[in-house]
Amino acid sequence: MTALTHGAILQMVRSEGQQANPAFQPVLQLLQVKEVGNDRFRSIISDGQYFAQGMLATQLTPLVQSGQLQDNCVIQVEDFMINHVQGRMVIILLKISVVNAHEGQRIGQPVDVDKAGAASAPPSQPSAQPMYNRTNAPPPSTNNYNKPSSSSGNPYGGGGGGGGSSSNPYGQSSPHGNPANQGVGASAPIVRAQTSSSGAHITPIAQLNMYQNRWTIKARVTSKSDVRTWSNAKGEGSLFSVELLDSSGTDIRGTFFKEAVDKFHSMLQVNQVYTFSGGRLKVANMQWNTCKSQFEITFDQNSEIHLDNDTGEIQQQIYEFVKINAIENVDANKNIDVLAVVKHVGEPASLISKKSGKELQKCDLTLVDDSGVEITLTVWGEQAMQAPHHFANTPVVAFRRARVSDYGGKSLSASDSVAVNPGVPEAHQLRQWWTAGGETSAVRSLSTSAGGGGKMDRLADRKQIIDIKNEGLGYKDPEKPDWLSFKGTFSFIKKDKEGGAWYTACANSGEPCKNRFKVEQLVDGNWQCQKCNCTYPNCVRRWIFSATVCDDTSTTWVSLFNEQAETLFGGVTADEVYNTTMGDVMDQDAYDSYFAKANHTEWIFKCKVKQEMVNDESRVKTSVVAMHPVDYVKESQDLLAAIEQF
Repeated sequence: MTALTHGAILQMVRSEGQQANPAFQPVLQLLQVKEVGNDRFRSIISDGQYFAQGMLATQLTPLVQSGQLQDNCVIQVEDFMINHVQGRMVIILLKISVVNAHEGQRIGQPVDVDKAGAASAPPSQPSAQPMYNRTNAPPPSTNNYNKPSSSSGNPYGGGGGGGGSSSNPYGQSSPHGNPANQGVGASAPIVRAQTSSSGAHITPIAQLNMYQNRWTIKARVTSKSDVRTWSNAKGEGSLFSVELLDSSGTDIRGTFFKEAVDKFHSMLQVNQVYTFSGGRLKVANMQWNTCKSQFEITFDQNSEIHLDNDTGEIQQQIYEFVKINAIENVDANKNIDVLAVVKHVGEPASLISKKSGKELQKCDLTLVDDSGVEITLTVWGEQAMQAPHHFANTPVVAFRRARVSDYGGKSLSASDSVAVNPGVPEAHQLRQWWTAGGETSAVRSLSTSAGGGGKMDRLADRKQIIDIKNEGLGYKDPEKPDWLSFKGTFSFIKKDKEGGAWYTACANSGEPCKNRFKVEQLVDGNWQCQKCNCTYPNCVRRWIFSATVCDDTSTTWVSLFNEQAETLFGGVTADEVYNTTMGDVMDQDAYDSYFAKANHTEWIFKCKVKQEMVNDESRVKTSVVAMHPVDYVKESQDLLAAIEQF
């Protein structure tokens, strides 16, 4: 028969509503486990002398479903809290471990701790309700277990051993004033609760859970996003999010919507400490939320947020830095912390989101650290527009929870948490490496510049056309493309498409079409767009054709689209070629001359290689995403520098 922790139930019900002493981890028996709906389970726990009502936190549900938790099993309680639901005290089990899943019989003759008179019942409280849209005030203490009638003002211990009376509502005084020395049957260990400057009781972020109806957290704002807008069938609005870190080292995401954006966005400042209450807890979506807490908070205009004293117990930020050379082995979509020197800042650029059709601002940074490897990181939105100024003069920058991508080799996408020249020891060491010779040292790049523009790969990072076949590019992952850059020459341009080497696109330059979606000509001569359901008297023609490109190792077919074709033709648009060669009279020679002039020219290509299904047959398609004319002076200098390395 397993030994239980005698007196544990009394210690738990006499606690301040949560586990105050991490060392107190009693061994108890789970007399009954019963589902009450929605994968929530009620329990009865016993120490062999008393039993009490309990609930299992939702994260413990898998233990019930797997059969590890069953009637009469023995558990060790590692974390718990007390709640009052409809006037009854309930012990919420937050974290447990199974000691004996097959005890089989009840241990001892336990009696109900409420009915046995071992502890007086607490005053009736309203049933637990979500506090969303309600203001929060610290609740009065309702724990009256074993409360003596005396007038001393010390709420945390006895009369100091002097024989005076005490109003300690949590039990008798302990020898030498140390609650940890109390014997069985005495009150539970008491730790003075953390409070804000206004006196509100502070709940650690790590102890937040869905069963609490009132809480106040004290936290530092470690990052704040830009205000974003949305519009859908349900309406439109704005939002922004923050990441909050408290003294326990746990962080949590908070999101503000609509009226709360107007009220709190300008008030909340990064690195300031505030108290937060009146938010609604929900389970975090770990696909997008990278904070340690398993919950996230939604705040509205009725939430209470107050600037609090920064006493230094909350760190500025917590980092778990990963060296750039180690990112090569990190899976895509993982989030990591990176500390690096910003070696190069690209030009801010705009692009159209394929999902939303909205215009986005981006800026590519080249990061390098003392592992001798560099990588491309993209910043977005307001950060992108300010990047040339913000990241000037090669600063040391800490990027927290940057997302790893396989786009263009290995690359990173920044979150809103960025610290320039952070006050951490690793930053000082990295700066010393940079000034001592790291600035001029040879490095290896994990990224190949991808997308519609940006600087091209270095000579050392280029490949040859034969590598598409030799390395099996496009076949590694059917869902993800491979990327390569090479120097090649056009050997054939396919121009004989019926109607011209272009397609007819919608004349609407605004949302949602952006001159990109195909249109069909009606019998009346107008153009119909299925995307925006509008008819226009004209259309916009956009280049699209195939070509062969060769180098000294092989030849490959490539696809070119509008932006790359305009680069090839020196900025000439498809509409211009149509108007001059296919207007009133077809001028085939003039049409052919554009392609003849472009053929046999040499370029630096940046290509995407991806496997696609064509007529139920798997094929690898190579698409040109950027192309630059060869700068022969720089090319010669790069070749001479490469020769000197041997």
